[in-house]
Amino acid sequence: MKLLLVEDDPDLGAALRDALAQDGHEVTWQRDGQAFEATLLAHRVDAVLLDLTLPDTDGERLLRELRRRRDGTPVIVISARGQRSDRIDLLDLGADDYLVKPFDVDELAARLRAVARRANPSAEHTVLEHGALR
Repeated sequence: MKLLLVEDDPDLGAALRDALAQDGHEVTWQRDGQAFEATLLAHRVDAVLLDLTLPDTDGERLLRELRRRRDGTPVIVISARGQRSDRIDLLDLGADDYLVKPFDVDELAARLRAVARRANPSAEHTVLEHGALR
């Protein structure tokens, strides 16, 4: 998957980028909202991993703007904000999933696979045939 990681913490961002790349994902890592917007305009991504606390804006505003434009790119919020109300509000706003920091990278990878299945449900059941090969 082509992922856009929006995370301002350099240690966490680097660790996530490396772990996800090792899992076979192509990861573009941005550290602020302005870079997020520019990347989405310039590139197609399969999913966004979005931190809420960014140096120049709030991830909630970015998600709201994304959904206002009717952009259906799957978004998994990754945040230290773990209050039940935060999770509910962001899911209602249009996030596809929400993980509270700290989280397990294997769980994040599983959630990315689930988002991919929901985005393209027929992909799992596609049968390719060529001659006698199936």
